[in-house]
Amino acid sequence: MKYRAGLIGAGHISRYHVAALRRAGVEIVGLCDIDAARAKVTAEAVGAKAFTSPAELAAAGANVLHVLTPPDTHCQVALEALALGCHLLVEKPLAVDVEECRRIESMAVEKGLRVCVNHSLLYDPQVRRALGAVRSGKLSRVISVDILRSSAYPPYGGGLLPPQSRSAGYPFRDLGVHALYLLETFLGPIEAVQADWKSLGGDPNLVFDEWRAQVQCRDGIGQFQLSWNVRPLQSQIIVQGTKGVLRADLFLMFQALRSATRLPNAAERVVNALADSLQPLVDLPCSIWGVLRKKMLPYHGLQDLVKEFYRTLSDHEPVPVSVKDATRIVKWTEHVARAAEADYAARVARISGLTGAPILVTGASGRLGSAVVERLRSQGSRVRMLVRRLPDDVPDGVEVALGNLGDPAAVDRAVQGVGVVIHAGAAMKGGWTDHECATIRGTQNVLDACRKHGVRNLVYISSMSVVDWAQGAPHCPIDENTPVEPRPMERGFYTRAKLEAEMLVRRASEQYALRIVTLRPGQIYGRAMPLLTPAVARRVGRRWLVLGDGTVRLPLVHIDDVVDAILSAAESTLEASQLVQLVGAETPTQNELLERALSQDASIVRIPRWLVFAAGKCIETMFRLMGRQSPFGVYRLKSALARRTFRSVAAPLLGWSPRVGVWEEIHRTQECAAPQTAATNPVEPDEAFSNRKAGTDDALAR
Repeated sequence: MKYRAGLIGAGHISRYHVAALRRAGVEIVGLCDIDAARAKVTAEAVGAKAFTSPAELAAAGANVLHVLTPPDTHCQVALEALALGCHLLVEKPLAVDVEECRRIESMAVEKGLRVCVNHSLLYDPQVRRALGAVRSGKLSRVISVDILRSSAYPPYGGGLLPPQSRSAGYPFRDLGVHALYLLETFLGPIEAVQADWKSLGGDPNLVFDEWRAQVQCRDGIGQFQLSWNVRPLQSQIIVQGTKGVLRADLFLMFQALRSATRLPNAAERVVNALADSLQPLVDLPCSIWGVLRKKMLPYHGLQDLVKEFYRTLSDHEPVPVSVKDATRIVKWTEHVARAAEADYAARVARISGLTGAPILVTGASGRLGSAVVERLRSQGSRVRMLVRRLPDDVPDGVEVALGNLGDPAAVDRAVQGVGVVIHAGAAMKGGWTDHECATIRGTQNVLDACRKHGVRNLVYISSMSVVDWAQGAPHCPIDENTPVEPRPMERGFYTRAKLEAEMLVRRASEQYALRIVTLRPGQIYGRAMPLLTPAVARRVGRRWLVLGDGTVRLPLVHIDDVVDAILSAAESTLEASQLVQLVGAETPTQNELLERALSQDASIVRIPRWLVFAAGKCIETMFRLMGRQSPFGVYRLKSALARRTFRSVAAPLLGWSPRVGVWEEIHRTQECAAPQTAATNPVEPDEAFSNRKAGTDDALAR
């Protein structure tokens, strides 16, 4: 019988299934997806035909269907495909319930069809090599297995939330399943699983981004770690036996074996140190050579499993991974995933519902947003905060709206019922997708929700990075009338996204009855926000590096002053929209700030401007040859080193003026650090150079 394949689901993994089918010599009928546009794009990319349903695929001649949809849809899709008379290859996990697995198995038996599950790592070359070493007795009896895996999901681009953001247990279903079937393969049937989960901030779109599990198996104990925080990314398996320890690295494609010998302990350590070091040096070049010769392929385990699946279909042999095999793993996967979901649901139930707070603050978990919430609470105001993660503690008088700015439904729920919106949320790190989603789409979602729910008072937090720094004459003041940046693409993602978002706000204020006060803060400092940022100097070892001669003035503004301006804007009686720039009364040069903030014996190195621009030109040329945009282009450096002054002409309209000065803040910080030695920098180095905190990206974009 000739087998012809169809794919249900046009996501990321579908392209690798297409490659595997072509490598196995299987004819591809086409693919379908619930998102017709995505099906069309993927089909064009892989040279296949797009269909609208599994039934159409079967009618076109497909007799084997690959189920590549999200796990919670596997059962429904698999039953539909079996009813069409097609054999199945289902992505892991087979389902999200043991009973669903049994329904799939029952229908397959009834129809006389075969179902295989993609436990692809069983066919990974490094795993198969490790299993060969175990079965040959090199480790003698295997006692335990440790699996270390870190990962990163593609950035969320807005709109419908991805599966990993819709379910607290999804990350474990996605990767934990691999660890469980590998542990079962090395250590025998699983008897018990105990797991822990936590959110540490590696991926803000995940409920839990750190997972640990201990697995009791028939022949030993295994444990594994799933992390979206650990970098560099890793995928390692450590197999420990009574006469050897084997370490297999699935990402770097090498193995190392330490063996028990009859040598004295000291000699044995030397031998194993050499073996542990030399074997990777042999394996890695061989693996690279294999990649260059296309003998080692992306998702190689999937490639080989697909090939073996079709061979077993033709030879009427058992499929590589049966429904019974997969059902055992689903049982333990769900044991952990559902417990995590129940834990999260209980936490959500403990927070107050949305009961009518009059003020919404977006970006409320950030430095500036949290300061705004704190001030509002201190004044006795009820406030609602939109956050991506459930906070550990919710103060009295605060409502929590969970959701992502890129999700229009979440923003709509958060805005409903409020009278004032303070929109401080934006992307502070990541690539263009992150900035486009949070800053641009997030702002559009806020504007749409304000129109829908009749909100007439919106305070939008922009940035001074959106103005043209490079084109003005030296010492020409930057204020509300300064033209906006004409070349945002060259200034970086932050400036580009902030400028596009501000243009959306400006158009909305012109077209609709929205009174919007747009605030452009300078470089925010104070509290946990560092005063010494890369815009001032960069610390390298014991030295501070200044780009240029240190005469660039800094548009500093204290976080308390920014909060003052935000609340003044929220309470103002302005009849029309207004743009207000926020800078402090003191705008010192880099040299003046360093002189006051550092000890007298601090080592400061100033790199001449001509050398900075020459280096920028070289880096720009190198990136251009690689077809990429330089992060330190000449134009960006010219903006960063522009000698400008600053003023605010519209601040009096809000009745705002700065209260906290730079020198006062330095004096206050130095008093707090008095017990430290005179040479100690009053600002923590890690904070001084973090470009992930609000305010610092403004400075870097400049």
